[in-house]
Amino acid sequence: MARPTQAIVDLEALRHNCRLARSLCGDGRLMAVVKANAYGHGAIPAAKALEPLVSAFAVACIEEAEDLRNAGITRPILLMEGIFQVEELEIAAQRDFWVMLQNHQQLDDLDAAALSRPITCWLKLDSGMRRLGFSLEESADLLQRLRASRNVSDDVVMATHLARADELDNDFTARQISAFREHTSALGAPCSMANSPGLLGWPDSRDAWNRAGVMLYGQSPFPGPHPQADQLKPVMTLQSKVIALRDVAAGESVGYGGAWTARRGSRIATIPVGYGDGYPRNAGNGTPVVVGGQRVPLVGRVSMDMITVDVTDLPAISVGEPVELWGDTVTANEVASHADSIGYEVMTRMLPRVPRRYLGQ
Repeated sequence: MARPTQAIVDLEALRHNCRLARSLCGDGRLMAVVKANAYGHGAIPAAKALEPLVSAFAVACIEEAEDLRNAGITRPILLMEGIFQVEELEIAAQRDFWVMLQNHQQLDDLDAAALSRPITCWLKLDSGMRRLGFSLEESADLLQRLRASRNVSDDVVMATHLARADELDNDFTARQISAFREHTSALGAPCSMANSPGLLGWPDSRDAWNRAGVMLYGQSPFPGPHPQADQLKPVMTLQSKVIALRDVAAGESVGYGGAWTARRGSRIATIPVGYGDGYPRNAGNGTPVVVGGQRVPLVGRVSMDMITVDVTDLPAISVGEPVELWGDTVTANEVASHADSIGYEVMTRMLPRVPRRYLGQ
């Protein structure tokens, strides 16, 4: 491998985070969310590492589920957005994909289908997110309809999604939980509310099924310290090396558009990573990068294949010096905060040309 930019994925850290998630579930079961290529980490290696530790997986669409089945994953896989075409119902029946139902067209398609065997269904209820799902007031009638369907097996799971669980000082989540429980507690169905911030920060949201996503990959969903979230271990380290060093005089600009101008004589290191790899283009001057174990500021505009950083205060730096873009020293959340983004996006948009190297397989 000639180009030094690569993502190191620590599967033992992934397992550690999963065990933490499991410890918060009580008597409930844990579902690992591996959509979007496991948030950029690689869905198949992540699922293989997690399969002994979880009860099921969740993905966004049937294509992601098929990739996991074809790779040998045997646990149930939930299609969190449900089906997009009626033909997907028979595929779900054959391959043990669980289906989220979130609109009346999906219900009608399910009723009309002639399936080879019944499928496990989750019923999506809207308790405040206002994206997908049926009204809470419909929950009892819809559950009765599904229980009577020849195409539905086992217990129907009643699920909702928390919209503001990362805001621990906001009572919106408490109101969502209360409303959901008010409409479902007497129905005798297993429930699912907790996502990562719910599992970590809202004990009342934990239930029969708990859906862990970003926390599995070692990123806190909260903007500040949190006793459980602070135990998470970063799973991905994006690393590279210095490929060039250049001295610039005070008043000279670096990179496209002259986005940064040296106020003193400066030494600039060039690193082969850019938005063509998934590094955020709008990461601003001052975004931390670790060079030779020390934090230095990004300077100049992120280009497709390269960034530049100011290493003036590190005179011993040389070409070939190791670089960490995010990982143990600088988190993806911190990089994202300098790019008006979130850690979820920064990790998920890692592009295929960045090789993934897996530790702990």
